[in-house]
Amino acid sequence: MVREDRVIMSVKELRRVSVIRQTMEKKLTQVKAGTLLGLTPRHIRRLIARVEQAGDQGLAHRGRGKPSNRRIPDTVKAMMLKRYEKRYGDFGPTLAAEKLTERQGLTLSDETLRRWLRARGVEHFTRRTRPHRAWRERSAHVGELLHLDGSHHDWFEGRGPRCVLMAYIDDANSRVFARFYEYEGTIPAMDRFQRYVTRYGIPLAVYADTHTTYQSPAPPTVDEQLADVKPTSQFGRALDELGVELIAAHSPQAKGRVERLFKTVQDRLVKELRLAGIATIEAANRFLEAWLPLYNRRFTVQPAQAADLHRPKPAGGGLNRILCIKTTRCLRRDWTVAHHGQLYQVRTNVRATHVIVEDWVDGTIRITHHGRPLDYHAIPARPERVAAPPKAQVPRRPIKPTSAHPWRKQWRLARDTHAAAAIT
Repeated sequence: MVREDRVIMSVKELRRVSVIRQTMEKKLTQVKAGTLLGLTPRHIRRLIARVEQAGDQGLAHRGRGKPSNRRIPDTVKAMMLKRYEKRYGDFGPTLAAEKLTERQGLTLSDETLRRWLRARGVEHFTRRTRPHRAWRERSAHVGELLHLDGSHHDWFEGRGPRCVLMAYIDDANSRVFARFYEYEGTIPAMDRFQRYVTRYGIPLAVYADTHTTYQSPAPPTVDEQLADVKPTSQFGRALDELGVELIAAHSPQAKGRVERLFKTVQDRLVKELRLAGIATIEAANRFLEAWLPLYNRRFTVQPAQAADLHRPKPAGGGLNRILCIKTTRCLRRDWTVAHHGQLYQVRTNVRATHVIVEDWVDGTIRITHHGRPLDYHAIPARPERVAAPPKAQVPRRPIKPTSAHPWRKQWRLARDTHAAAAIT
């Protein structure tokens, strides 16, 4: 019985066989064959020589069925898997491959590591098929729309306090600006926006959820109802003064871009902080200054339009006077103002019943009236009113009207009339 050797060829190789056979039969020129296959005439002659020597199977890839020259040795593979299990056991294949290359100098693709883990029975890193969604088109320009939100998470994995990562992501190119804070409130929101404006400029619009920091929960007053306006938070008031539109997102799906960002950083950033041994908010913010540029360099995309719509920040200290908490307080007759349990004595002579107290993000307090800063100092208690000294009682001399006084004239007229009547 004659054994037949079968040679497996790809569609590309079968096409080569057909063209080379036609060339050998003088049906095609070598130049024409090279044009059809995208090869040079010299290489066509090499392929003809292979067919003449080994037949059609000479055009099959010579490395088929043989180990790859780039195959990682088993000893190196075992060492990589050992280091992965020791330091990066809960890392995904993509991040683990990056860290093996960055920290251990072991070049390894994420798909190779995923294949190794799958072969060892680790299935939770398998890529999942995502359902099709109708994605909203990105904004065309940088600075046209910003997504903002805060992520409450155990960022230090018990090594430090729980905190919140407050982040901005540009809708046009996915550039991220973020910072850690103790809580998600008005002052952290003001500080984060001030830092963003200082670095990039003032955007056109901001997309935020209905958190009380961004949307006021207070019911509208009568004046607001008559004016058909909604009450605004301190953050919304500041954005309005800067000419920034605040858009409310009423569901997590509406601001999916920033939600997807938090899903990524809750996986990557937590592990980066662990490797760096960071356990405080201050150290984490210093780490972000170096880590975010690397993140943006990898994950940002090219915007549809090159123009940047960010506007320059106000000159001088105008940004500090806008990005602050403004509260209306009563100015009493003794020129004192009460604010957050503290009394302040106003020294500037001003005719007003109410003043504005500004709480800046750096802790500074300013008292103003119609935008004019007032001089003041803190006092422990309200000043006592000093009673006026009693006036000396001086006896008053009786006042005798003159003879020409109208009262006397009327009295004399009445007296004479009465005397005349008595005589009569």
